[in-house]
Amino acid sequence: MPPVPAALATRGAARDDARRRRELAVDVLVTLIWASAAVAVALYLATGVVARMSSAADAVTALGAIAGLVATDLVLVMLILAARVPLVDRLVGHDRALAVHRSLGKPALYLLLAHGALVIVGYALADGLDPVTEAVTLLTTVPDIPTAFLAMALFVVIVVSSLVAVRGRLRYEVWHGIHLLTYAAVLVALPHQLSVGSVFAEGSAQRAYWIGLYVLALGCLLVFRIGRPLVASLRHDLRVRSVEVVGDGVVSVHLAGRGLDRLRVQGGQFGIWRFWAPGTWWRAHPISFSSVPTSTDARITVRALGRGTSRFAALAPGTRVLLEGPYGLFTERARTAPYLAVAAAGIGVTPVRSLLEHAQFAPGELTVLLRASRPDERYLWDEVRQLTDAAGGTVLTDVGPRAASGASWLSADAVVRGLDLETVFPNLADSDLYICGPAGWVSAVEAAALSAGVAGHRIRVERFES
Repeated sequence: MPPVPAALATRGAARDDARRRRELAVDVLVTLIWASAAVAVALYLATGVVARMSSAADAVTALGAIAGLVATDLVLVMLILAARVPLVDRLVGHDRALAVHRSLGKPALYLLLAHGALVIVGYALADGLDPVTEAVTLLTTVPDIPTAFLAMALFVVIVVSSLVAVRGRLRYEVWHGIHLLTYAAVLVALPHQLSVGSVFAEGSAQRAYWIGLYVLALGCLLVFRIGRPLVASLRHDLRVRSVEVVGDGVVSVHLAGRGLDRLRVQGGQFGIWRFWAPGTWWRAHPISFSSVPTSTDARITVRALGRGTSRFAALAPGTRVLLEGPYGLFTERARTAPYLAVAAAGIGVTPVRSLLEHAQFAPGELTVLLRASRPDERYLWDEVRQLTDAAGGTVLTDVGPRAASGASWLSADAVVRGLDLETVFPNLADSDLYICGPAGWVSAVEAAALSAGVAGHRIRVERFES
């Protein structure tokens, strides 16, 4: 392999420095999260609970209270991470924030289950009852305990629905609807926190801490998930201009508005879109920009994969649009290496198309592979070719059913010709690899890249529903 040109090497080093700063920001974020949980525990212990313990029942109940406090702290932090706070997005990126959010789900659930079990056992020891009888007694005699059990059940459903094995079987709309139960779970759990125990005792430091954390979490949701998108969409007067059929079940929705360039969309990013039309207004869809917005125009390109997106072809001109975003680091900003290798399949070409429009490349820096199972799935390929040619890059194409051998991500013909990731991308060792397409195909390319020695931090993926 020829040496990397000096100019590309210098740019790659600068990008790698930026990547290290982002990694440091993620580490700081995780540290702050667990520090907040430690503060919650310290404030509880500062009330003198240990000195008041006089029996095993008291100790078990106190451990249950601590588990509940840490779990509640983590759940509220998860809401903040999912609120799409611009500062968090700039520091660590929306995808990394959501990765941290997801990593907290299981610990929070386990702590909540431990909280319920320990408190019931502690109360049972104090009352001389077995745990089952104690649980029934609490449910039937303490007013706010039934809602606490309901909150627990909701959290179980939410976390289970987010497990990889389960999430892959659910349509986005179904999973998203289940995930919205998080807000209901937080609200129905609140009454027992107010009425049971002394966490919210008048004038206590704990009261100030928890009220502040609740206000911060719910405030971020109201401001950044509801208020900000609503204000921005009204200010920019975002509406459907026209709908263009691109292929079988694939349409481009052309959008019109005012000052859309001030949305500061980077090529490769996505938004959460809600179209105020019959059959679509109640569903929000994560869809990538397929072109970088100008002051008056924007575009998304969508494949019909569910009941919501199947109605996009019938969207009428003038339909109002609510946009959350832009989000994501499938962008030039996330690069760390001198060269860029891009692999896109099917409708996964959409963020790639806008990425190429937005980024600046030196001649020979860019290589793009476009993959389709059938000739009629070559969506936006002509536009990608034009952008790549203008950047002095190379476009390779692969059309045909995937080879049946193992986890191959290439067509049978390409496999017969001896192609693999390193022959498709000759500068792979010095490249960032951006992969976008159906989830199974993306996983196969990612596995091949890791086997070829590509560092994990140099791989960026966007998985689309198949």
